[in-house]
Amino acid sequence: MQPSNKQDHHDPAQGREAERDMLSLTFALRNGRKAGIARTAKVFEMFEAKIHHLETRPARISKNAPDDLDFFVRCEVLNCEISSLVNSLKRVAEDVKAHREEKAPWFPKKIRDLDKCHHLITKYDPDLDHDHPGYTDPEYRKRRAFIADLAFNFRQGDPLPRVEYTAQETTTWKEIYQKLNSLYPTHACKQYLDAFHQLEKYCGYQADHIPQLRDVSAFLTERTGFKLRPVAGLLSARDFLAGLAFRVFHCTQYIRHPSCPMHSPEPDCCHELLGHIPMLADKEFAQFSQNIGLASLGALDADIEKLSTLYWFTVEFGLCKQNGHIKAYGAGLLSSYGELMYALSTKPEYKPFNPNVMVVQPYQDQTFQPIYFVADDFEDAKSQLQKYALMIKKPFTLHYDPFTCNIEVLDSPGKVKEIITRLKDDLKNLCHAFEKLS
Repeated sequence: MQPSNKQDHHDPAQGREAERDMLSLTFALRNGRKAGIARTAKVFEMFEAKIHHLETRPARISKNAPDDLDFFVRCEVLNCEISSLVNSLKRVAEDVKAHREEKAPWFPKKIRDLDKCHHLITKYDPDLDHDHPGYTDPEYRKRRAFIADLAFNFRQGDPLPRVEYTAQETTTWKEIYQKLNSLYPTHACKQYLDAFHQLEKYCGYQADHIPQLRDVSAFLTERTGFKLRPVAGLLSARDFLAGLAFRVFHCTQYIRHPSCPMHSPEPDCCHELLGHIPMLADKEFAQFSQNIGLASLGALDADIEKLSTLYWFTVEFGLCKQNGHIKAYGAGLLSSYGELMYALSTKPEYKPFNPNVMVVQPYQDQTFQPIYFVADDFEDAKSQLQKYALMIKKPFTLHYDPFTCNIEVLDSPGKVKEIITRLKDDLKNLCHAFEKLS
């Protein structure tokens, strides 16, 4: 599935007066500690500021050393009153400096929070998009609505819904499956081919059968810890990437319209099962995908847009070098007969894997890509992505706990020490194992 760059926005004016922002203040009190503190406290009281942290120390630049203090205050205040509070503070203190902390967007911290990540983009919806091949087909739209309801009603922990595919749907799948399968041996990367053969063996991947999410999810969980979650359509980039952070892949269950078997304007089960699933069964690629998801949590809209563009040129349309040849690992290529042939021809332009270049590269979602980025290997791609993720500005650091499938905000030294202790224990066990083998 490919995330959409289109972001959902709420009306910024709505509830504006009730919003509170976190404010960091530094100021100095001169000549008369007691009186100055009392006047300053009244300012914070007057604006109903909620103080989270207060720290004082002797002033660095002092005229009257025993009585001069530097203050640091971190407080929560109505955003409409910030300027008034700062101006009032300047009347009773010196060297007043204020910094409004950037408020991070909400993000899921527990895997069950993904139940709230359901914002769909209606750009390619067959009920609304006149150009969708299913727009004039009421039976197809009715079928889509039935399968969509299965996803809408799903909650974390529920068994994955089964879809009994019709003969027509299976015929569409068969045509796509056979045509793509003829290209995979020469065009797909080794990791894809290895996993695809395993899926044929254990998950019912065959021309006459559309695999069920339940079987495929169990296979992935054993291989890389990834799980599937049904989704009704094209998710917003923020919600889709958030799922990857928990090793959850949002997967559609409907199939494209039979009139256009070789092209779909939106992700469908052919795109997911043939394009994405085999690559998510590879450990290096699974970790790369999760890293993109982790980088997205709490990121601002501008960074989400860059990360979804990075996703587009890697997970969707990525190429890599293997044994002196260029092979495909992107799901958008591996589920599209025409673009897979085009991408490995002499027509497009190839560029080396570079996240800083990729995130600003315009892309095409209606025709073949004019430019593809080629990775030397997944380990190098993962390393470059991690460096890029560190450049995304956030007021916190996050850690994924694989035991609880939760996201921890590392906001205290104790939490960091606890993780370091766990890593030390793992390292001791690995060193012991290495000594035995040596």
